[in-house]
Amino acid sequence: MTSHSGRREAVVSAVFVLAAAVLVAAASLTSPERRAASVFSDEGQPFYPEFHDPQAVKAIEVVDYDEPTATARPLKVEFRKSRWVIASNNDYPIDIGDRLVKTSAALIDLKKDQVRSNITQDHGKYGVIDPLDQKNGSLQGRGKRVTLRDAQKNVLADFILGKPVESKPGWRYVRVPSQNRTYAVKTDADPSARFADWVNSGLLRIPTANIRRVTIATYAINPTTGALDQGDQIVLTQENGQWKSPAGAVKEEAAKALGGALDTLKIVDARPKPADMARDLRAGQMQLSMQTALSLRQFGFLLTQTGRILATDGEMTVEMANGVAYQIRFGDIASSGDRYLFVTTSWDTARATRYNDTSGGGEKASRDLNARFADWFYAIANADFQKLRLTRSQVFK
Repeated sequence: MTSHSGRREAVVSAVFVLAAAVLVAAASLTSPERRAASVFSDEGQPFYPEFHDPQAVKAIEVVDYDEPTATARPLKVEFRKSRWVIASNNDYPIDIGDRLVKTSAALIDLKKDQVRSNITQDHGKYGVIDPLDQKNGSLQGRGKRVTLRDAQKNVLADFILGKPVESKPGWRYVRVPSQNRTYAVKTDADPSARFADWVNSGLLRIPTANIRRVTIATYAINPTTGALDQGDQIVLTQENGQWKSPAGAVKEEAAKALGGALDTLKIVDARPKPADMARDLRAGQMQLSMQTALSLRQFGFLLTQTGRILATDGEMTVEMANGVAYQIRFGDIASSGDRYLFVTTSWDTARATRYNDTSGGGEKASRDLNARFADWFYAIANADFQKLRLTRSQVFK
């Protein structure tokens, strides 16, 4: 039979054992080393281990944030009906080339290189606030959100790309939108949210060497009365790389800048034309209608009763060696400060003969170009507009 004192010692021993166990457990929970190990447990792991095929990407969404205007700038590129389009810009068709593979490959490779923070209060400091987060009132510290989706709209990868990491070139802060943790990541991934960066340069397909004659008509029209101010007209010719003019000696630098701008002209936006207008343009004959007139006027163009299209800020004609002539009309200024264009082409035998073209390809080239230009009002950057619409003081010595 156990004595009273023996039972008491057993109880005391049990209490000590329990207390020791509690202390050990507490120590394991509060140990800085263990906490640190938990925080950094995912370092070096890929963000999206299941995402390994860049060809699976069928949509790219990029949202940038413009701090001066406090607005998010979204761009969405999507594969639809066997072609890539910029869905955020009226389904403008593009040749995406290897841009998709490069963008996807750069994001596939992203790993959680270094944990930098686990708290939301640091998101602004690292520039990883979601640009789409309307609950966060901060106008600064917002990053660029990039989302890749497959054909079924499932998310393959979703990142917020933040500021560059201090003293670590080629690194930037990265966060997954649904998580608080911010990482320092080695990456050069930086998909653009600018329309112009996704479309091909060379809108007009005008090789500088093939330009033979440029006529700049700097007339202006009154959109209310339709009155035409004839303004000035400048004629430039090019032969064997030399620019000349019957009006005087030409500043070679300005003429070459003009030719270069025509050769590499890049659009910054595109707005669809009405279907009836596009059909008429493909057929080569504009029809007088209220819808056509209103649509043209919306972008700074005027259709006369004779079927001529005038522009609020003049036009230029560019004649090519193959007999094709481009008619480039300068319309209104867009809200972004860019300039709207209305572009058509024509071809005739006399022009081709004058420039000694015997290939016979100019007529087809003109048809193909008109078919491509028919659907869209284009917008170009104001800087390019200034290179095209030259004045006499800019052209002549």
